[in-house]
Amino acid sequence: MICIPATRHRHKPLASAIPPGQISLRFGKAVAGAGLLALLAGCSLAPPYQRPAAPVAATLSDSEGSMPLPASAERTEWKHFFADPALLQLLQQALSHNRDLLIATQHIEEARALYGIRTADQLPAISAGLSMLQLHLSSGLPMGNGDFDSTQYAASLALSSWELDFWGRIRNLKAAALETYLSQVDARRAAELSLTAQLANTYLLERDLDERIDIARQTLASRETTWHIMQRRNEVGSVSRLDVSQARSLYDQARAGLALLEQQKKRAHNALTLLAGMPLPEISVPLSAIENHFIAPTARNMSSEVLLDRPDVLAAEHRLKAAHADIGVARAAFFPRITLFGTVGSSSSALDGLFSPDTRTWLFVPSLTQPLFDNGRNQAGLDLANARHNLAVADYERTIQTAFREVADALADRQWLTRQVDAQQAIVLDQTERVRLARLRYEHGMSSFLDVLDAERSLFAARQTLVETRRALLSASVSLYAALGGGANLVPANPPPDTPAPRNGK
Repeated sequence: MICIPATRHRHKPLASAIPPGQISLRFGKAVAGAGLLALLAGCSLAPPYQRPAAPVAATLSDSEGSMPLPASAERTEWKHFFADPALLQLLQQALSHNRDLLIATQHIEEARALYGIRTADQLPAISAGLSMLQLHLSSGLPMGNGDFDSTQYAASLALSSWELDFWGRIRNLKAAALETYLSQVDARRAAELSLTAQLANTYLLERDLDERIDIARQTLASRETTWHIMQRRNEVGSVSRLDVSQARSLYDQARAGLALLEQQKKRAHNALTLLAGMPLPEISVPLSAIENHFIAPTARNMSSEVLLDRPDVLAAEHRLKAAHADIGVARAAFFPRITLFGTVGSSSSALDGLFSPDTRTWLFVPSLTQPLFDNGRNQAGLDLANARHNLAVADYERTIQTAFREVADALADRQWLTRQVDAQQAIVLDQTERVRLARLRYEHGMSSFLDVLDAERSLFAARQTLVETRRALLSASVSLYAALGGGANLVPANPPPDTPAPRNGK
């Protein structure tokens, strides 16, 4: 802010040299001219944006082309995809309390603030000021003719250094900030989708362990009964101590297996608590009780373009667009920069005359700066912007390829795990029959107790593996839901001003 002082005794206020009407007219013309120049500033040096082609196959299918995809899974919200009430409650809690999501939300607010700063740079900043200057010169000074006192009051409105955006530098900075904001919005959606999948899979693991613990407890009780029977038979001399020892060994193995499963469940519950972001009560629900809640409708093969709506792919594209705008910023550094500065106000030696018509002042200072020699700084800045743009292109393409692979993996898992479940169910039936026959042979003295031990160990392992395989099949459906982009379309409640709320797609 510039204020022009005037002394009380020797100087006439500068404003009095110009008629008041001419002061207002001249400053008004200057401001109008600046506004016209700002309207004419419509050039942008950023290259035209073109979305890179997706480096993946055109359609999504399993390896044999026969496994159907979930019908509109990429459009289904998790509230409708997951039907288990306990899981839905966990998801609600996690979306409100998970710290990773809270951090992602603050990144959005950070990007919003930066966007607001870049938007403000497009318009001039005006400030108001009041000042008082007092000056005293003693009579002993060489230029003095007696004591001299002066008081000056000033009031002004100042137009700060405002850049006319001829080359689109500020507009591209704003565009880059907007794309950064949108990328953070989609990054949060991606984090929410990832959290949903992690929590669902961890919940399935806990239910898996609940069922396997039930199997282990049943097995433990059965083996304890067998051990006690062997002890009584040994007491009457019908079996040897070796048979008792083998029965006890089988019982101890079941105890150790149960303890291991209990430990794994505790760790799974701790992981679930971390994902939910708050303490959770421990529950015991077998996997078989919730399996029907994870069955999704199916449809035939679909285009790989659905991957472009995945939140992480959208976030990568927004980062690419931001890097694209940065090229325009770097190019604008080679061209002249035009800035405007001005003040209008009043200056008087008396406070009561500060706003009199003959005390007005104004100042208008346009400037033009052209880079001549910067030792290669601007060229290096452009090279940096191009390199970051190329990195963003590679990151976008890699994100699409990763998405395609995740879908392909989930489809393959669903296809082959379905067959594994069928085969494992047959194995359990076979092993159950084997145990029955081994016991009959042992009871009739046709084989040793080792055959019974081996058959029971095989049956226990087969039942455990069947539960794990069923859980893996359900997890594959969850992974496919997440790989196709899920359905969570939540956005911040307060998007930047004059900016449409981001949606899935463009």
